[in-house]
Amino acid sequence: MATTYAALLRGINVGGSRKVPMAELRALMEGLGHDAVRTHLQSGQAVFTTGSSRPEGRDAGEEAGENAIEDALAAELADAVERRFGFAVDVIVRDHAYLRAIVDDCPFPAAESEPQQLHVTYFSAAVDADRFADVDRAAHLPEEFRLGDRALYLYAPNGLGRSKLAERLAGPRTTRGLIATTRNWNTVVKLMELTRD
Repeated sequence: MATTYAALLRGINVGGSRKVPMAELRALMEGLGHDAVRTHLQSGQAVFTTGSSRPEGRDAGEEAGENAIEDALAAELADAVERRFGFAVDVIVRDHAYLRAIVDDCPFPAAESEPQQLHVTYFSAAVDADRFADVDRAAHLPEEFRLGDRALYLYAPNGLGRSKLAERLAGPRTTRGLIATTRNWNTVVKLMELTRD
């Protein structure tokens, strides 16, 4: 048995720069020994299987072990991308159980939202509320955010491109020392579905 993961590559194929063709990314990942490699869209999502599976209902020790595996897979892929394409790319790797929990735990009415209104920022490590203590939530309404497990949910009814709250949340104080990469709700759900197969 093998575990299925999603790899999230930050900031590639945006505005014509930092190009990573998806066919080349798939070949690169297969060269690292991963199986069933698939990519989703052009903006840096890949799904793959590797290693041995882990049971549902993991305890804290097993979860910490899985986090270490994900971090190692992310570092390996980031190193391979830099060697192949000549520029550094931040990578986050997460398994299906995590991606399923992100969908299940969404604090906003996802079914009632348009895809451009709801986003998830995935972080490379846990974040605590102190990082966001000086964000004036009332000043940004109707935009809202909530923290999750190594993630932040953002509701931006006018879209991410117009969101002042998104701009504020992406600042150096809130993301310092972390990899952070954001996906819209359609992509969040699709990655959960692809890693389930």
